[in-house]
Amino acid sequence: MSAVRRMMLLSLFAVVLLVPVVTAQTYPHAFPRTGVTKLFENERVIAWDVKWLHDVPQPYHRHQYDMAGVYTVYGPIQVIGLDGTVAPITPFAVPRPYFQPKDITHKEEAMGLAGAPVREAVMLDLKEGAFAPVPRPGTPAAFPREGAAKAIDNARVVEWDYVWIPGRPVETRVYERDAGEVFFDPGTIRYRTADGKEQTRTVKRKDAHFIPRGTVRSEEAIAGAPRAVIVELK
Repeated sequence: MSAVRRMMLLSLFAVVLLVPVVTAQTYPHAFPRTGVTKLFENERVIAWDVKWLHDVPQPYHRHQYDMAGVYTVYGPIQVIGLDGTVAPITPFAVPRPYFQPKDITHKEEAMGLAGAPVREAVMLDLKEGAFAPVPRPGTPAAFPREGAAKAIDNARVVEWDYVWIPGRPVETRVYERDAGEVFFDPGTIRYRTADGKEQTRTVKRKDAHFIPRGTVRSEEAIAGAPRAVIVELK
């Protein structure tokens, strides 16, 4: 083989090796990023406190998990696809339960309009894996319950919008599924577990907690009318 032909083949081989590097594009996960704080993580979820800050450029990212959660403050943002397409801007009331499947790639930026609030949310990245419900014979499931509005129901979650009303205690119930709760309106709730232990919790907007499957308790608002979105995991 001539030296010239050998050089041509080596050059072609080098180009072939470079093609995957040039064409393959990877993107970071949606979180963490500027304006986002991790609240907690366990075997089922990663919970994030999310703010879309004004005048802060954000990178393109790929959502590596199915995501559920609740918007707690509305503010206008631009959602831009890889092809530059800008999604329509549609105002909504809060709290707004939310679900988004994994593998969506885009970037989201606050529009920075004068006087516009910063959009806020608590989002739950849903890890892979399913766990069977844990029923308790003779004890009703935590949901559905009177006054709870079902907002979302799909293969991954059921999301409920619920207000604890003072003077209307919730009987002892079992959380058959792992659940995350995100509070919107403040208040104080008294919990009593199956063994008679009591706990009082005062909550405020964007407080988020994880409730393990198998939890058995009664609940009663003793101050205010706390409101939360409860995300049951399937």
